[in-house]
Amino acid sequence: MSTFKEGLQDVVAATSSICYIDGDNGVLSYRGIDIHDLAESSSFEEVCYLLWFGTLPRTAEIDRLAGDLAKNRPVPPEVFALIKSFPRDANPMDVMRTAVTALGLYDPDRSATDAEANLRKAYRLTGQIAGIVAAYERIRHGHEPVAPDATLRHAANFLYMLSGKRPSATAEKAMDVALILHADHELNASTFAGRVTAATLSDMHSGVTSAIGALKGPLHGGANIEVMRMLLEIGEVSKVDAWVKEALASKKKISGFGHRVYRTEDPRATHLRMMSRELCENSGNGKWFEMSRLIEETVKREKKINANVDFYSATVYYTLGIAVDLFTPIFAVSRISGWTAHILEQLGNNRLIRPRAEYLGPAYPARYIPMGER
Repeated sequence: MSTFKEGLQDVVAATSSICYIDGDNGVLSYRGIDIHDLAESSSFEEVCYLLWFGTLPRTAEIDRLAGDLAKNRPVPPEVFALIKSFPRDANPMDVMRTAVTALGLYDPDRSATDAEANLRKAYRLTGQIAGIVAAYERIRHGHEPVAPDATLRHAANFLYMLSGKRPSATAEKAMDVALILHADHELNASTFAGRVTAATLSDMHSGVTSAIGALKGPLHGGANIEVMRMLLEIGEVSKVDAWVKEALASKKKISGFGHRVYRTEDPRATHLRMMSRELCENSGNGKWFEMSRLIEETVKREKKINANVDFYSATVYYTLGIAVDLFTPIFAVSRISGWTAHILEQLGNNRLIRPRAEYLGPAYPARYIPMGER
């Protein structure tokens, strides 16, 4: 048997052309294009095209894709009815997971598994997951869902469906960049879960449901929620120093730091830090950025650990007026583009993913003891 690696650390489990990461040098790229270039110059729709088709789109191609995504945003009324039946205090990730399974029942291509049908499912899921998150947020507060606006791009439409108001240019840009930064990250836990399910030749919705289940875990997608809860607990800039010192002394985990891949700064954190500063200062809530900056400086100085993508995304979303428990679902609103790209790639050259386990049980052959002798 091969050498045992706990948690599959550094084990290469698949070949892929989608995402390149150099953790030692803080590099993240989609199809070879640096994440810094995409964050500064691209759009979420363009990144979706890049992930799904492998190249940057021309003008006609991006316009067609944007139109297709907008056309496929509506969620079937039967799924909205199901969401309305859920408890108002349900975990939004549980709502998303269940609703995505239900979407599979009403998908026009539910019985088709060819590449073109799966691509259409990717379009629908990308639009519909955003609609599910926005709809549940409104339903649980006693409001009706807001119908999507086909004239708005994906980031702006998502914020519009959440609040019923068209977002400012600054808010739209911040959400668009956040979606770009979270779109893919190679074989992270949720993407790997989606590929494992797809490798059995199950359907696209089952693969995405598996990915959502993995993302729900606090060791994967829930860290930015814990970051914001930490900031709310601290409350004021003047209390940061004492809180962090106490946390470090008691070996309490400080969320939003460290990464299994990066040995230097997470390149996504670079952009989110700038976005957090701009949004917090412009909204009059500069203390959230200042608190984050002080925590980051202390942890980096004392523990030599860098902030990751979750640390500053928390204050970005919070300043945009988004409920804290929606932070992880928003991760999925973006990552659905990467999940579906990986599922399409997996099915394009499929092999069942079936690793082995290192056996540590009783030595073989262990004697079977009859009932009367036990």
